[in-house]
Amino acid sequence: MSKLGIIVASTRPGRVGLPVAQWFDAEARAHAGFAEIELIDLADVALPFMNEPNHPRLGRYTHQHTIDWSALVGGVDAFVFVMPEYNYGFNAELKNAIDYLHNEWKYKPVGFVSYGGVSAGTRAVQMIKQVVTTLKMTPVFEAVSIPFVHQFVDEEDGLVANEVMTAAAKSMLDELVRVEETLRPLRLSVEAPHGA
Repeated sequence: MSKLGIIVASTRPGRVGLPVAQWFDAEARAHAGFAEIELIDLADVALPFMNEPNHPRLGRYTHQHTIDWSALVGGVDAFVFVMPEYNYGFNAELKNAIDYLHNEWKYKPVGFVSYGGVSAGTRAVQMIKQVVTTLKMTPVFEAVSIPFVHQFVDEEDGLVANEVMTAAAKSMLDELVRVEETLRPLRLSVEAPHGA
């Protein structure tokens, strides 16, 4: 059985990404397709702006924060990015976190829970697909897209999902389980990073 990592991309004060991610985390646990689930908050990871002297594909990391991030990402088999849309694109903190590593992302499926206004963050998702496929990740077609997200967020109850969102989460989790299993032999062939 495999491990799912749910990455909270937004780090800013007042973000709604955390309650969205907490809702999806509960959906993933109820789905039970993954043996282990970890909620990874980039605000807690707190990576500085990329400061490694060597190309990430070499795995020769010089900073403890990179070694820790490598171990965390390397230990996950599939990902879900819970992400906002900033100016038709995805946020810098998520790009920075992705760019720190290389081999650790390879042959892992990734799903997207996006949120925003009328577009529900879908333009950011389209933009990030060309980044993750360069790292040999496999984005799944199924997605959770939440338009006008603030109407679903309650201060006491967190995200209160509707049936469309819940059904989309199940479909995406079903597909992530299938694709993770299919990619597993390729993932096992990737060498461990040299600096870890």
